[in-house]
Amino acid sequence: MKQTTHHSTDVVIIGSGAAGLSLALSLANHCKVTVISKGALKEGSTLYAQGGIAAVFDKKNDSIESHVEDTLAAGAGLCDRAAVHYTASNAKACLKWLIEQGVPFDMEIDSKGKERFHLTREGGHSHRRILHAADATGKAVQTTLISQVQSHKNIQLLEQYNAIDLIKGKDDSEPPIKGVYVYNRKNERVETISAKFVALATGGASKVYLYTSNPDVSSGDGIAMAWRAGCRVANMEFNQFHPTSLYHPELQNFLITEAMRGEGALLKRPDGTRFMPDFDEREELAPRDVVARAIDYEMKRLGANCVYLDISHKEKEFIIEHFPTIYAKCLSVGLDITKDPIPVVPAAHYTCGGVMTDFNGRTDIDNLYAIGEVAYTGLHGANRMASNSLLECIVFAHAAAKDILGKLDAMPAPGTLPDWDESRVSDSDEEVVITHNWHELRLFMWDYVGIVRSTKRLERALRRVELLQQEIHEYYANFRVSNNLLELRNLVQVAELIIRSALERKESRGLHYTLDYPEASDNPTPTILTPIR
Repeated sequence: MKQTTHHSTDVVIIGSGAAGLSLALSLANHCKVTVISKGALKEGSTLYAQGGIAAVFDKKNDSIESHVEDTLAAGAGLCDRAAVHYTASNAKACLKWLIEQGVPFDMEIDSKGKERFHLTREGGHSHRRILHAADATGKAVQTTLISQVQSHKNIQLLEQYNAIDLIKGKDDSEPPIKGVYVYNRKNERVETISAKFVALATGGASKVYLYTSNPDVSSGDGIAMAWRAGCRVANMEFNQFHPTSLYHPELQNFLITEAMRGEGALLKRPDGTRFMPDFDEREELAPRDVVARAIDYEMKRLGANCVYLDISHKEKEFIIEHFPTIYAKCLSVGLDITKDPIPVVPAAHYTCGGVMTDFNGRTDIDNLYAIGEVAYTGLHGANRMASNSLLECIVFAHAAAKDILGKLDAMPAPGTLPDWDESRVSDSDEEVVITHNWHELRLFMWDYVGIVRSTKRLERALRRVELLQQEIHEYYANFRVSNNLLELRNLVQVAELIIRSALERKESRGLHYTLDYPEASDNPTPTILTPIR
């Protein structure tokens, strides 16, 4: 048996999106940091975030309290007010930090001839408070942060590595977390990384659904790993479906940003008539759950494959200036959005629940942190408001960095890690099992645990996921690991958490709508699941 390759660092960060890279840069002047990226360094949800980042820069017309109240309203009574206030209060400072890193947010000239940031508005926001870089803010943030981490001597970057499981201490004489097992996809070997602190920044789990806006890496790895290690999770039933994903066979997973509706785009039926005024007084600027359910309802009522988002009534120059990425992408498949309406469908987009943390990103296990979409901080409640997600990444990355640095010097080295044992496994001769299970999982999650649910559908999904878990556990125990196996193992675990959380909520609220309990309860509380230790 080959000896396991071992790495050592002070802090290992699993994930290379806005949260992980911000944490790395906030730590690296003081300690050694290792960042694990499952694919290429840039390949994650941050890269595809089109809209922007919310922060109060217009103090004359806006306020932190207004940002708080808008977020609470979008969260449908389940946000933690303290978490919302903490995030909104730290928003401007975190945006200034991003600006210092070099993120090129859009500027404009005011009435006095002075340059200022261009602020746009998105669904759920009562004011213009969204800083953005055209319609590709995530790309601007990601590429800027990548440039910074690549040039920092204290940051080691490991690309094409899957995190497998956390390595815990055996007893009280050892640190509670000692490191992590990782799978090197290039040489197909398992390696170990020892660290004083481990931070999960793995993003969400929307790949559990058949239709998603997320990249392939969004397979719930951090949530599943933390659950297996003994951490609680919360609000896993609240998976946000972005209302407007492009419906086109050649451009799957391509989002049409909410900012387009903020700038006047209208949702229409196939016959060209509007429908949002029939569902909500805020019309196209209603929160995402309202818009997604309205689209889902109209598609099912009409038997339509999609609905249409129309901004063609705006000037051509305005459209191209504000939405250059969308214009170019659509034009590449023969769709001119300055003349034609855009075919759209809802797609799984954001995981509002996750690993429970405090305001420092600390989980139930000492020295294990979770930041970004993988975490449940209390900010989002039953529905995430647009442009609060990238903000959450930066705010809690900075908070976690401060907490880690306060404990760094007093924390002993984790010591020797156990080698990965694959003496009793063999190479798989049944890869078709993974492919089949993968498809089955995503299909029944879409059919039974999607935008509209029922107890019968959820129970049906639970029976199926339990069978899949048995098959995958047996497969995992007998064969060498692979990228697809590791992702499927995690997705099946996260699917179970989503289903069990949905079954526990006996009401409809925010992103969770069930036919059996269509009314909201008077005293809602977060859904918290606790693993058996």
